[in-house]
Amino acid sequence: MDYGLLKHIHVATVVITFVLFVTRGIWMLTESPLLQARWVKILPHVNDATLLASGIGLAVLLGQYPFVNGWLTAKLLALLAYIVLGTIALKRGKTKSIRATAFFMALAVFAYLIAVALTHNPWPWATCASFLCPPLVL
Repeated sequence: MDYGLLKHIHVATVVITFVLFVTRGIWMLTESPLLQARWVKILPHVNDATLLASGIGLAVLLGQYPFVNGWLTAKLLALLAYIVLGTIALKRGKTKSIRATAFFMALAVFAYLIAVALTHNPWPWATCASFLCPPLVL
């Protein structure tokens, strides 16, 4: 598949993921019955599967892999944290306070994911000497 098309698919699904997550988070906070709609339970999974497939496709196409490239390792680990926090926020949190905290933490992790993707740097906000900001090594 063409790199440009694959990247556009990936970026579009990132935007859709963000919009769907924020929408569902607001519905969770307001206790909206819309959160229980059938399409709300299906569409995010279809979109996220497309997002993951396009991300894997880009990694293979570019020859950049987690645990080889530090920024991609950071992105993968942050993605796992986002998934766990998102699940707590939208489904598994026992109280509204726990769900709200997890929701805002997931948004912070999402911002980190975007920053890492744009900079290709596991320390995207660091502007320091290399000895102060060592590369992520696992």
